Amino acid sequence: MKICFVISDLKKEYAGSTVAMLKKAFERGHSSYIMNVGGFNFVHGSPVDISCKEIPKSLKYESPDDFLRQIQGDKVEWMTISSEELDVLFVRNNPTEEARDRHWAEHSGLAFARAIQQQGVLVLNDANAMAHSFIDKMYFEELSKTIKPESVITRDKQVILDFWKASDKNIVLKPLEGSGGQNIYLMGKDKPNFKQIVNSLLDKGYVIAQEFLPGVSKGDVRVLLMNGKILEKDGELGLIRRINSDKDEFRSNLALGGKAEKAKLTPEIERIVELTGPKLIRDGFFFVGLDVVDDKLIEINCMSPGGLAYTEEIGLPDFTETVIESIERKIEYKKLNKNELSNKELATMD
Repeated sequence: MKICFVISDLKKEYAGSTVAMLKKAFERGHSSYIMNVGGFNFVHGSPVDISCKEIPKSLKYESPDDFLRQIQGDKVEWMTISSEELDVLFVRNNPTEEARDRHWAEHSGLAFARAIQQQGVLVLNDANAMAHSFIDKMYFEELSKTIKPESVITRDKQVILDFWKASDKNIVLKPLEGSGGQNIYLMGKDKPNFKQIVNSLLDKGYVIAQEFLPGVSKGDVRVLLMNGKILEKDGELGLIRRINSDKDEFRSNLALGGKAEKAKLTPEIERIVELTGPKLIRDGFFFVGLDVVDDKLIEINCMSPGGLAYTEEIGLPDFTETVIESIERKIEYKKLNKNELSNKELATMD
């Protein structure tokens, strides 16, 4: 199998979930490539060319960080190949994390992925599904109301104020587009700079005002879904509780100081998966992250969910093997069905 992982910028990449999956694909003997989102080259009427690095078969390393450092180094040279040589293009760059001076990178990865998908290369997640959910917080609103906090999305300051009052003056504000826990504010009764925060967020675009869930003080649970089901290996489930040790910090993102530990499957999480899984399968999402507080789904990450790089540290299995095995089966299904299955169908087949 020839598999290429699309990331934002190799120079700035860290040894997270994408590198963990790349490393596992390499260890399982696959021709493994990595490319920047700016590495596509298109000529009308021809397959898309990609500038990438192939992991040398002779590469030796002591750790994921060492693996990444060597790939980032000059000894592994950039090369150009035709995308039609690939079996799989795994799109892992997160458009919402791009800097303001890289607006070109926000949509381009999906646009080129769609072109490559039309050539017959398996694209994960399905490129049309990712385009549909580009603003994942809007895609989130398509899910069942019974599993979501009350919310409103607006650019009207008065609408936000009315929602705040109706919610007993206890809400969370965040930009419609963004991730990683940035620019998220808890607005309580005694927030002295309410207007300034609202104005600052409105300057960036649409704002989500969301009901505050007290249970968030105990952290949230990242639920890793593959093919519409909770990721599983050796009887263990991909459930990660994220807790912030700072009692004054209601966000539990690991990038903001949150700590990870194993989480238990609850009836509430089962219910949320039951109501989201079928839609994710229908839409063509292979690998997705759900963030859950008690019985409510607070966010969905359709673009580049993390968590795989540290599962073993908290007593969970190495799920990357399960992920790569699933991709291997998809390529086998594709061959057995003589390329008659759609990308969307293949993307979520077990």
